[in-house]
Amino acid sequence: MFNVQFLEEAKEFLDSLDEKPREKIFYNIWKSKISKDEELLKKLDDEIWEFRTMFNKSAYRLFAFWDESEKSIIIATHGIIKKTDKTPKKEINKAKQLRAEYLKIKKK
Repeated sequence: MFNVQFLEEAKEFLDSLDEKPREKIFYNIWKSKISKDEELLKKLDDEIWEFRTMFNKSAYRLFAFWDESEKSIIIATHGIIKKTDKTPKKEINKAKQLRAEYLKIKKK
């Protein structure tokens, strides 16, 4: 079990969505807390994970990382509606950048 915190860009992404896909994303986040299902929460590299949601043939991705100072917290950085099979490298890099900023602020 873990808690999810949302950075501002993740909140803005979720707020920009229609109600139905947003509800499905929140449902899948809740579901990923109780089951280890790579279709819902997948590790992309050493630091970055993604919450995965399919809704009406659209692939929604919410990028995240674990707060290593508190093992039960995952931080959602930002989201996209995926248009290709591969996860864009620039989105993974953006998540890494937001992670670095978060950790820098947290150290202060």
